[in-house]
Amino acid sequence: MTISILSLKALALTLAVAALVGATLLFARPHPVDNAVLGADWECTQTAFVLTTCAPRPIPAVETSRKDAIPPTRG
Repeated sequence: MTISILSLKALALTLAVAALVGATLLFARPHPVDNAVLGADWECTQTAFVLTTCAPRPIPAVETSRKDAIPPTRG
C-alpha cells in the first residue's frame, strides 16, 4: 500500500487547521478579570484579550414562604 504525497499534505493541513481552531477556542473563552476600580459588587470577564464586559454580581434571593410574603388584611 502506497501513500501519496498529496494525502500526506492533506493530513498535515488538516492537523494544522485543527490545532489553530483548538488554540483559538482556548484563548477566546471568557476569563474572569479583577477590576479594583468598580469594587467587589461587579464581576468582569475578558474574551480573547480584547473585549471586557462587566455586570453587577447577582444578589442571592432570600426565601420566604407565601404566608410571610402577603400580610393578612382585616376588613
